[in-house]
Amino acid sequence: MEARTHTSTAMTGRLAGFRRVVVKVGSSLLVDPAAGLRRDWLGALCDDLASLAAAGADVLVVSSGAIALGRKVLDLPRGPLKLEESQAAAAVGQIALSRAWAEALAERGHAAGQILLTLGDTEERRRYLNARATILNLLRLHAVPIVNENDTVATTEIRYGDNDRLAARVATMVSADLLLLLSDVDGLYSAPPADDPDAVFIPQVPRITPEIVAMASGAGSDLSRGGMATKVEAAKIATGAGATMVIASGHEPGPIRRVDGGARSTWFSAVASPLAARKAWIGGTLETRGAITIDEGARRALAAGKSLLPAGVTAVEGRFQRGDTVAIRDSDGHTLGVGLIAYDDTDARRITGRRSAEIEALLGYAGRSEMIHRDDMALGQAGETAGPGEKDTG
Repeated sequence: MEARTHTSTAMTGRLAGFRRVVVKVGSSLLVDPAAGLRRDWLGALCDDLASLAAAGADVLVVSSGAIALGRKVLDLPRGPLKLEESQAAAAVGQIALSRAWAEALAERGHAAGQILLTLGDTEERRRYLNARATILNLLRLHAVPIVNENDTVATTEIRYGDNDRLAARVATMVSADLLLLLSDVDGLYSAPPADDPDAVFIPQVPRITPEIVAMASGAGSDLSRGGMATKVEAAKIATGAGATMVIASGHEPGPIRRVDGGARSTWFSAVASPLAARKAWIGGTLETRGAITIDEGARRALAAGKSLLPAGVTAVEGRFQRGDTVAIRDSDGHTLGVGLIAYDDTDARRITGRRSAEIEALLGYAGRSEMIHRDDMALGQAGETAGPGEKDTG
């Protein structure tokens, strides 16, 4: 296919200040039940994504549509599908969906990477860390991760069931500062607007109260599996992790640029910065499995906002695995904070006191250069000098 030339102008409106953006696309926007994939709409959306990238933002997409595309290819009947039919449709549709995203993004100078997740990938810590590392590396390489639930293997008991909550978990995983849910509704109303002519539009939600939850339980419903209630549940997850969340209509071409220009949408305010929320989670909710002792040079480096390198470690205590939380202590035995360790205890002992350049020779594989990355540690006030707006580079 001959590549077309597209020019991308950066977002300069309401979205201009965000640095890592997760965009969720609903099935009803991307797939027409009769005609199939809405290619022109997808192309306009990819123009928007390229404009976000031109403004300096990392961009991720959580895309529905695999089952909808697959059922058309397989000529499955309208109406509810059996689990095995849904999985077959997803297997066929995911190929078409991935190809469509890859081609549309390539025309705009961006590579696409496919990420299929299950509930366990965002709930179990080591699988979570592996998925996070893959996504962050795709972003580092300037690719656009296209994320979907792995419907080919997920069952009713171990699935999200909608991509709103999956998108919120992805936003949390990558420390995004914006989650944009594109849907067939333009925001939150006090009542279903189709049924109640007096329904009031809610443009801003500074805090999710029981009243907001009650509104969502009866307000609006889009054509995909997630209604307004799941969107508010997603907002709880995302805003608690430091991301602003927006619900906006995606019906018109170029929906992201429309939001940037002030189109009607509901904005849920973040309760903290992504990095501050992540550090609060690390410092306050995880049990330590071991401890590492560091020298004075490493202590000064951590106080200056640096990562902990193996050369600065003098001792390793306890039994732990990669991704576990360990205490960080100075040479006098004072606990400076905690962090998520990048190595199992056996490998951590082997590289203690050694230069990062020696890791591959010592372990037989090229591990991370940091024992604990600066974004994976929570220190006391003396060490917390890294700014909350600092991008998480994992």
